[in-house]
Amino acid sequence: MKEYKVVSWTIGLTNNDQRLEDALNNHAKQGWRLLQYSEHSQRLVLERDKNR
Repeated sequence: MKEYKVVSWTIGLTNNDQRLEDALNNHAKQGWRLLQYSEHSQRLVLERDKNR
């Protein structure tokens, strides 16, 4: 079974790429993987196995 997480992403004035990379790496350490990125709504949809 899968579980999902939606994360709102706000674009700042500086270091956007590094902040996004850091956020994705932090979630990946918890078993999350990026499923979808919506540029217009600035949301990340993450997925992981619920019974991991």
